[in-house]
Amino acid sequence: MQVTPTDPRHSLALQRLLQIMNELRSQCPWDKKQTLESLRHLTIEETYELGDAILQNDLEEVKKELGDLMLHIVFYAKIGAEQDAFDFSDVLNSVCEKLIHRHPHVYGDVKAEDEASVKRNWELLKLQEKGNKEKGVLDGVPQSLPALIKAWRLQQKVHGVGFDWDNIAQVWDKVEEEVNELKELMNTDKQIDDHAAAEHELGDVLFSLVNYARFAKLDPEAALEKTNLRFMQRFKYMEQAIKADGKNLQDLSVQDMDVYWEAAKQQEISNK
Repeated sequence: MQVTPTDPRHSLALQRLLQIMNELRSQCPWDKKQTLESLRHLTIEETYELGDAILQNDLEEVKKELGDLMLHIVFYAKIGAEQDAFDFSDVLNSVCEKLIHRHPHVYGDVKAEDEASVKRNWELLKLQEKGNKEKGVLDGVPQSLPALIKAWRLQQKVHGVGFDWDNIAQVWDKVEEEVNELKELMNTDKQIDDHAAAEHELGDVLFSLVNYARFAKLDPEAALEKTNLRFMQRFKYMEQAIKADGKNLQDLSVQDMDVYWEAAKQQEISNK
């Protein structure tokens, strides 16, 4: 296996960041006060900002957000070192060892013919590594994940141990079955008195749609977020167009708004 030499600039840049963190931790009042817990919500926010930059294909912003995340990793490692729990080298060596162990088709003699077999081996190796630390396949999925992403990860996890549909047609049949059950419930008086039942059926529809997206190799989170962005852009265009015509949004009927909405869609198409 041919190994590409590491760019020496990487080492210099990393050493520079580690030194800056040492200085900030000892000299900056704000940085000195931070803990693992206080940084947690900031790290989550930075991760979402990176996600936004990726969806917008803004590579300059992606670079900046990756830097912010790297700062957080270094920050956590610094706190870990202060508590004699782990340091930055431990963090890097830990992930290196994990990658080598979970890629026996690269660093060992295991054969992996395709992406699916790689993912299956990965999940099985994770289970072996955990040993008695976790009770089962799904215990490694963070409870705090957003529901849509969590559904996707749960389905990926069970797929890794062979619990899955045979083909995408079966998955679509399941989507239609769940939609029909929701529709049947909502067309009766029962849903008025049983909010929990309606919520249950809606959850099943969403879960089955996420499953279909997974089979179709689509990212449901990215797909929904792009739809959110399109909606926001169209609505903002509609608001501006209505204002330019000297009208108030609140004074217009839905039919009047639809005219502006269609104009927003056409404007979007012409900009492509």
